[in-house]
Amino acid sequence: MKNTNDSQEWRLLNQHYSEICNQHMRAWFAEDTNRFARFSVQCGDMLLDYSRNRILPQTITLLGQLAHHMQLPQKIESLFTGKAINTTEKRSVLHTALRDQRHTSIIINGENTANLIELARHKMRFLVNAIHTQQWRGVTNQPIAHIINIGIGGSHTGPKMSVHALKPFAITNLTFHFISSIDQTALEDVLQQINPERALFIISSKSFTTLETITNANTILAWMKARLGQHVLQHHFIAITRAIEKAIAWGLPPENILPLWDWVGGRYSIWSPIGLPLMLMIGDKQFADFLQGAYEMDEHFRYTDFEKNMPVLLALISIWYINFFNTSAQAIVPYAHALSYLIPYLQQAEMESNGKRTTLNGDEISHTTSPIVFGEEGCNGQHTYHQLLHQSTYFVPADFILIAQTASTSHHHQDILLASALSQAEALMQGKTYEEAYSELKINYPHHEANYLACHQVIPGNRPCNILLMEHLTPKNLGALLALYEHKIFVQGVIWDINSFDQWGVELGKQLLPILLKQIQQDASPSKLNSSTTALINYIKKIRGRT
Repeated sequence: MKNTNDSQEWRLLNQHYSEICNQHMRAWFAEDTNRFARFSVQCGDMLLDYSRNRILPQTITLLGQLAHHMQLPQKIESLFTGKAINTTEKRSVLHTALRDQRHTSIIINGENTANLIELARHKMRFLVNAIHTQQWRGVTNQPIAHIINIGIGGSHTGPKMSVHALKPFAITNLTFHFISSIDQTALEDVLQQINPERALFIISSKSFTTLETITNANTILAWMKARLGQHVLQHHFIAITRAIEKAIAWGLPPENILPLWDWVGGRYSIWSPIGLPLMLMIGDKQFADFLQGAYEMDEHFRYTDFEKNMPVLLALISIWYINFFNTSAQAIVPYAHALSYLIPYLQQAEMESNGKRTTLNGDEISHTTSPIVFGEEGCNGQHTYHQLLHQSTYFVPADFILIAQTASTSHHHQDILLASALSQAEALMQGKTYEEAYSELKINYPHHEANYLACHQVIPGNRPCNILLMEHLTPKNLGALLALYEHKIFVQGVIWDINSFDQWGVELGKQLLPILLKQIQQDASPSKLNSSTTALINYIKKIRGRT
């Protein structure tokens, strides 16, 4: 296969870009009263309005042709059927199997994934029931009141995001805490809030060797033993890991260990036992709803034609901006406090997946890949970075995520929130011309001052955004939303011809860390390091009084 940007499909898109790049969305909306109907799609309780994008019907047609050229239909089937699409690690990628309501049998390394998933889910249910019914007791016979998740990366962002998002659906009075940072201050902040006699720690680490996670776990274990004695492991610690033998060697009994598998990546693991904190909060039935929402999005993605396929459309429009408009950033703007932790979740999902520079064949890529993903919840973003979206020389597409109704009996706050989102979307698209600004200003200012201020108030508009509107934020709809972005990211990777499921850049830092840690902790002067690192380590030691 030729490189993506060497194809006829890519050249046609370049030509199309040159034809429409100077056209304004204001004119398109004025000319086409059916533009919303033409550029919107619904899946379940979620509506995607992508009419405020710099696209015409021909744009979607040409992008769809590029997707077919890159064999997207075949790649989608490879994802769902367990082909080893993680080529560098020779692994299948089967997070979709974790929510497959058909319980399809896929054999990986001689084992039936459906059976493995059901056994793990059964163990999750057993643990949740034991804690909810207070059968699980601490070493002093106290029931569990605090759940503390210890993990980093996908073992942290997924549980924290989902627990925060679905608080209104909690069926227990358990409190939930999350420890990821190796900064001991963060750890101590959590420990000060809990009663050790009623605490249950969940160590979430696929390898059970992640330095930050295991260091925090060891520190917490020592803290617990100092307060409750030597027999705390069985009563106060659970592990979720692929390395079961390492968790046992650490001291955990097998019944306190939940499995992970090579075919589930960390950033796609919320559907696995990594989602135990969420199940503990909302219960098994609502956790099943969460999985159901993701499954329905999977079915939509797998079987819907590209021109009505929500994840495919999001991905292709993103490709259009990144590779033809030369954008380098993507704003995620949830107008919902419940979704505030969705932003770091998607930062990892997209940038760790697609922040790559090498094709599947091992060639260096000659086109741009993942954008920088950033954002802030709703109105907070309007008072921080939205100025850049409106008037800067940067061109930043945005995804606005809205919830039509909340559990609140009063709609007043939600009405303001929704109006704020729609006004931002309208302003980004419409902008304000010099003539419009001058016409407003001349009423209260003399000509020379109105003219001066009008120049500064010009907003070019023509800035794109998608609007994702959910009826309610429920476990099912959250599942669908997360699966939507997972599949969007997968499609981007297919178009760019990259492996979205490895993270070698992360691994390099892990390799270097123990070397530098040893240099910091030893008394001797650092050796075999560059001058900058050597000087910084010596400066640290000087501050600490070691030299």
